[in-house]
Amino acid sequence: MSADDSFKEKLAGVVLAHITDCKGLVSVDRLSGGASQETYRLVVETSVGEKRLALRRTPGGEYAEITPQHPGLDVEALLMQSALAVGVPEPEVYYVLQREDELGDGFLMEWLDGEALGARIVRSPEFEAIRPKLAYECGKVLAKIHSIDLDATGLRARLWEIPPAEFVEQTWERYRLLDTPQPMIDYVARWLMENLPEQHETALVHNDFRNGNFMLSPDGIVAVLDWEVAHVGDPMRDLGWMCTNSWRFGASDPVGGFGQYEDMFKGYEDESGKTVDPEHVKFWEVFGSFWWSVGCLGMAEHYRSGPDRTVERPAIGRRTSECQVDCVNLLIPGPVEIVKESSGFSSVDIPRTDELLVSVRDFLRNDVMDETTGRANFLSRVAANSLDIVLRELTLGPIHQALELGRLQALFQSDEGLDVLKRRLVTELRDKQISLDNEVLQNHLRQTVVNQVAIDQPKYSGFKNALDNA
Repeated sequence: MSADDSFKEKLAGVVLAHITDCKGLVSVDRLSGGASQETYRLVVETSVGEKRLALRRTPGGEYAEITPQHPGLDVEALLMQSALAVGVPEPEVYYVLQREDELGDGFLMEWLDGEALGARIVRSPEFEAIRPKLAYECGKVLAKIHSIDLDATGLRARLWEIPPAEFVEQTWERYRLLDTPQPMIDYVARWLMENLPEQHETALVHNDFRNGNFMLSPDGIVAVLDWEVAHVGDPMRDLGWMCTNSWRFGASDPVGGFGQYEDMFKGYEDESGKTVDPEHVKFWEVFGSFWWSVGCLGMAEHYRSGPDRTVERPAIGRRTSECQVDCVNLLIPGPVEIVKESSGFSSVDIPRTDELLVSVRDFLRNDVMDETTGRANFLSRVAANSLDIVLRELTLGPIHQALELGRLQALFQSDEGLDVLKRRLVTELRDKQISLDNEVLQNHLRQTVVNQVAIDQPKYSGFKNALDNA
C-alpha cells in the first residue's frame, strides 16, 4: 500500500468513528498555502448528502516537538474552540487527532467558505460594501479574543507568557545572532526599549491577527485563522499588528488597507468597555515592522544555511528594507534625496551585463510563466523580480553606497570602510553611546533606508510615503 493510500485509509477510519452521521470518506484534496502546516479539504458522505470538512495537521503527519512558543495543534484547536465560545467567528472543531490514529498532530473542523487573500479583501468589488465597516468589526473581534478566560479554558497553563520588554529583547537578540549590521533595526530596538508601555493588561494575544489571516464574506468576517503563535501578553500587540504597513497590501488606509484607526478603536471599546490609547497601539505598530524586518533577514539566513534554498528565501530577505522604511516613516520622517541612476557596472562585451540579466528576466516572466502553473509559476515570478533588484542595484547601488560611506565617515570623523563603520554605528546604538535624537544620525538612517528600498522595491507604499513625508 502506498503512503497516500495508507493516509486515506486511516483518515477514512477517523471520520467514520468521529464525525456524526458520516457514512464514508469520498475525497481528500491537499490545498496550497500554509507555510507551516498542511491543510486538506475532505468530502464525506452523510445520510443527507455530501459534506465538506477541513483537516489541519503537521507536515508529513509528524508529531511536532512542543515548545512554549509553539504549543501544538491540540492547543490551536482549544484556542479556536475557546474563541468560538465567546462569539469569535470560527469553524467548529469536530475532533483532535490522537496518537493511535497514526496521522500526526492535527484536527478535523467545519469547512467554511470565504476569502483570505489580503489583496483581494482590499481591492475586490465583492467586498466594497463591507470594507467601510471592517475596521470596526476587527476591533470587536479582537476585544472578544482578549476577553477569553485563560484559567477557565486551561489556556494559561498551555501558552507562553511574554511581556513587552522580553518580546523586544528576544527579537533583537534573534537579529544580533544573524551578524548582519542593519543600523536602522538597532535604532528601532533602542526606541522600543526606551518607550515600553508603562502599564498594560495581560490577556490572550492572537499574535498574527491581520488582513490575510481571517476569512471574509460580503457579510463580514467568517473565521479567524492561524492561531499557532498565540501567547499571553499585552493585548495591544494585536491592534498594532493589524495596522502594520506590510499587511495593508499597497493600500493607504492604516487598518489592514481598508479602514481607519478610529473605527477599529471604537469597535474595540464598544465591545470591551475599555479605552484604547493610540500611542500604546503605535508602540506595537512600530514593533510589528521591527519584528518583520528581523523575520525577513531570517529568511535570507535560511537560504544561506539550508535546508530551504529556494529562490523565494533571499527575495524575502530583501524585504527587510520595506519594514525599515515603515519605521523611518513612523519615527524619523523628513527630507530625503533619492540617488539618480548611473550607468553602473557593465562588461564591455556584447551583450552587456544588463542585457544578459534582462534577457533572463524576460524569459522567466514571459516564457516560463506562460508555460507553468502553481508554485513553479510563482517562483518564476519571484526569480524575475529578483533580477529586477539586481538591475536596479547595478545603476543605483554604487552611488548609494558611496553616499552612505561618506555620511558615516563624517559622523565618526574616520576614513575606515563601510562595513567597519556600519558595525561601529550598530555597536554605539546598542551601547547607548549615541543619542536617538541625534539629527545627523537620523538623517543618515533616513537617507540610507529610503534609498535602499528604492533598489529593493520602489513600488512599496512605504517608499512613496517617505517621499511624501519629505
